Amino acid sequence: MSYTYDRLLSGVAIDDADMRVRHALSEKGFGVLTEIDVKATMKKKIDVDMDAYRILGACNPNMAHQAIGLEPRIGAMLPCNVILRQVEGGTEVSAIDPVASMAAVDNGALHDVAGQVREMLRTAIDAA
Repeated sequence: MSYTYDRLLSGVAIDDADMRVRHALSEKGFGVLTEIDVKATMKKKIDVDMDAYRILGACNPNMAHQAIGLEPRIGAMLPCNVILRQVEGGTEVSAIDPVASMAAVDNGALHDVAGQVREMLRTAIDAA
């Protein structure tokens, strides 16, 4: 089972991909709660140069509320991370597969919510 859903935005620079992904996530009810510029962090912390790499922590409040109601400790696995990574030919966008990430939790109702979130993320990534 793959743990991410991936899409290459051919010929799209990371800043443009970032705007497109944020807009598409917003259209599906997700907000970006956190943002990590991995490239800048690696340069600052360990003086390593790398290609552009960002992690967006996306959250759909309604779905998060449902999940927390079903499994109070599930917050340890939230938000849903979306990665934007500069690659040859464009920007690769990868979203966590909530079904894969929550497979270890023995709660069928939570798995149903995770399936809904997976489809919402896939739709957003496909629309970016």
